[in-house]
Amino acid sequence: MTTNTILVIDDSRMIRIRVKQMLPEENVEILEARDGKEGVDLIRSQIPRLIILDFLLPKMSGWEVFQEIQKEPQSQTTPLVLMSGRKEEVAEKIPEPFENFAFVEKPFEKEQLVEAIQEAENKASSRPPITSAPEKQAEADSVEVSTLAAELGALTEKVENMQAEIDTLNKRMGQVVGFIRKLRENPPR
Repeated sequence: MTTNTILVIDDSRMIRIRVKQMLPEENVEILEARDGKEGVDLIRSQIPRLIILDFLLPKMSGWEVFQEIQKEPQSQTTPLVLMSGRKEEVAEKIPEPFENFAFVEKPFEKEQLVEAIQEAENKASSRPPITSAPEKQAEADSVEVSTLAAELGALTEKVENMQAEIDTLNKRMGQVVGFIRKLRENPPR
């Protein structure tokens, strides 16, 4: 029975075979994608425990796949190993230091891949938990409701104070009107 799913996305069949040979065989299911589109579809349907992604891919580049991964809350914390024959191509799109993934330069040996996987796992485990868009919206709504409730309380207090002042002014006005009536009825001599 498999416990871990690893997705290898590379347009080269030889690279996919080589990476597959370097990975442990027990309790691991290795999925393969030949292009970025197929890779994104597998990420969404399988939610792999680890993604090994080539940067130069047909149909959807590794850069575009990376952007899709960053949009999906469930895949943002998935360890990611990005591989390319030219690190500078990756660094043009994603400035170093690489915070969200580990990088391994092609060609690589098993030890380099294992180190990159460990680095990717460490980076993924140190990321704060990511909330989904509805959760973020709910948090924002909760903060907004709290803020509005506080503002409403302050406005209610102001209205009560103003009503007290109006009542005091009405009482004084009544006294002034009463005084003026008395003066009309009994003018001073």
